[in-house]
Amino acid sequence: MKTLEELRRQIDAADKDILDAFDRRLAAVKCIGEVKKIEGKPVYDEQREKEKIERLKKMAGFESKPYIERLYTQIMGIAKDLEYRPMFGVLGKSLPHTYSPEIHSMITTDYAYTVIEREEDELLTLWEQGRSGIYGGFNVTIPYKKNAFAMCDELTPCARESGAVNTVVFRKDGTSLGANTDVYGFKYMLKSSGIDPEGKTVLVLGTGGASAAVNTALKELKAGDIRFVSRNGEINYGNVYDVCADAQIIVNCTPVGMYPEIMKSPVDVTKFGHLEAVADLIYNPSCTRLLYEAGKCGLKCAGGLKMLVAQAFKASAFFRGAADDEAAEAAVDPDDIAHVTEVLENKMKNITIIGMPGSGKSDLARELSVHLNREVVDLDDGFTEAYGKTPAQVISEEGEEAFRKMESEVAAGQLARSGIIISCGGGIVVKEENYFLLKCNSTVIYNKRPLDVLCGEGRPLTAQNGVEALYEQRKNAYESLADMVISVDKKDTREEYLKEAVRIYDENTCT
Repeated sequence: MKTLEELRRQIDAADKDILDAFDRRLAAVKCIGEVKKIEGKPVYDEQREKEKIERLKKMAGFESKPYIERLYTQIMGIAKDLEYRPMFGVLGKSLPHTYSPEIHSMITTDYAYTVIEREEDELLTLWEQGRSGIYGGFNVTIPYKKNAFAMCDELTPCARESGAVNTVVFRKDGTSLGANTDVYGFKYMLKSSGIDPEGKTVLVLGTGGASAAVNTALKELKAGDIRFVSRNGEINYGNVYDVCADAQIIVNCTPVGMYPEIMKSPVDVTKFGHLEAVADLIYNPSCTRLLYEAGKCGLKCAGGLKMLVAQAFKASAFFRGAADDEAAEAAVDPDDIAHVTEVLENKMKNITIIGMPGSGKSDLARELSVHLNREVVDLDDGFTEAYGKTPAQVISEEGEEAFRKMESEVAAGQLARSGIIISCGGGIVVKEENYFLLKCNSTVIYNKRPLDVLCGEGRPLTAQNGVEALYEQRKNAYESLADMVISVDKKDTREEYLKEAVRIYDENTCT
């Protein structure tokens, strides 16, 4: 007979499948609603709904068959509600990894929000669909911000000043209003990070569309000398350290350092002797190489996720009826921005577990994977898959130095990802070059256990050096890298240890 714990795990696995399927269904429902509006078809088809439920009854297993009508009446009711809502979305050419739908779903359920991928020659048709009421408006991203600026019937002063539109609203009379909420987002990003550009020399990296909004925001914040760097401009990456040595704030508006090329940085912050702060508009990874190096120098830092969420809040205010910039900003509560940013950042970041060999990192990773419905990656297993040998075999045959180099290569591929759970080998902290990889896109958890519960079987370095010696070598690194420490004393069973560890995680996490 199965234990209660085994049966609950079975239910947890089934619930995970149900949630994944329900998310996919709702995403399809939004697209169906969009197509129906474009094609002029009614949202509700009573006959089709009845036929669908009868088909599902025939498909259902004996356990679920008696409940299908009740269940799907509720599901289809939710679908109708979603399809009837006003339709907004994010407009771009290719948007495979956008976070905008998720952000807007956390802001409000007043409207449906989808991804609108269009080629440039389809924009006129899209605008006509907006005028006719199919779309209530959209956020605009690269490469269409300049197009939107030219196509809108009216512009807010902020949009006109910046020369770019990232938010479009179609009013009841069919006319379109273009706004720029990136300016507000950037100002929030600086203010919430304690960065004040007033009177300061600011170096802006990049001269594309994003830098225009940054320039407008910096002027409104009374920045001093604003200088722009580009590859072929008067100030470029060859002479920037000479002609801009007095820069006090750096703002990165380029894609350098963005996933997957996370090891790159547009400039070396150590070469600016007067530097006080660095802001990077990139939000994946959450801590770019530029910001990581700035943090090591003790500089104030601001990451792009704050700007992304803040601009979405102001855009949402326009979508829900705000008529101008002042009304839209008055409708936004900065505390709400901070909360959504924290929740989203926790979701985007990996949960990366470090700690001594044999401390239960892999077990904890698997437990959190079920608890949080996330993919789990064990770097030791990944190492074996990549090289055809276990870490222990490589250490024994080729030595620790060779193993560490190979381990870092495997770690780099996984730690750059988002939203997964990663169990690291105990010695990942031995090489300082791994520190950026650990911190760039992860909440790092130090799984701290009493030394006398650690398992050293099959671990050559533990056998060679002893648990106490290894701990003394690594403890400072574990503690300094950790964003959270999960410390669980001896427990009678593995289940008790995992239950306590998950409880500690939940208590220290914003969800």
